[in-house]
Amino acid sequence: MTPERLQKRLARAGVASRRAAEEMITAGRITVNGEVAVLGRTVTDADDIRLDGQLIETESVPKVTYMLYKPRGYVTTARDEYGRRNVLDAMPRIPGLHPVGRLDRDSEGLLLLTTDGDLTLTMTHPRFGHEKAYRAWTDGPEEPTQEDLDALTDGSLKLEDGPARALQASPARGGAFVTLGEGRNRQVRRMLEDIGHPVTRLLRYRVGGLWLGNMEVGEYQQLDERDLQDLLHPEKVPAAIWDRQWERIQKRWG
Repeated sequence: MTPERLQKRLARAGVASRRAAEEMITAGRITVNGEVAVLGRTVTDADDIRLDGQLIETESVPKVTYMLYKPRGYVTTARDEYGRRNVLDAMPRIPGLHPVGRLDRDSEGLLLLTTDGDLTLTMTHPRFGHEKAYRAWTDGPEEPTQEDLDALTDGSLKLEDGPARALQASPARGGAFVTLGEGRNRQVRRMLEDIGHPVTRLLRYRVGGLWLGNMEVGEYQQLDERDLQDLLHPEKVPAAIWDRQWERIQKRWG
């Protein structure tokens, strides 16, 4: 039995990404053979590994990934201390299934859930820079203009946690389309509020090359190999398909 880092084993079991597993360990939520684990711990197949007291099956689980049209009002956690509805309540019961990144409680739209810890790391680590595209509806006496939105893309915007820059931003009826290459907490909301256009509704319609399309609120579907390819390699999606998806989004939410 070859020892491996505890966070790697948890990721391989589909519990969470390695980074999220490290946070679980630091928070004291993981035990190994009855002892609270610490970062740097190595384990083998013979060890009893538990999360919040529940035994973790550390053998590799089948890798499955879903896309969900997350409804507003659902939190993007596997467990909520306040008993609020979470996104796993909207999904079939699959061991190791966990959300990929976050979409805040008041927001809706495309959310990935997977048992594949390596996919979670790829989609959430800043170095990979996977795009996330949003449709925002804003409040105020006037709609945001292109001149207003240029402040999101020119690098001049500074939030409390550092500079923020969108890849693209364009006006829409009663709001804007905004594309990010990063995913900080409530970033689109904070950026638009900073330029005087607070958000009243926020929907994510694309992650990488994967689009929400015609999915309805609360609907989910399992991704096949083609979907995963589009997700991870948007540059390989044929231009005609990309244009058709964009037209569909504009028609539905433009």
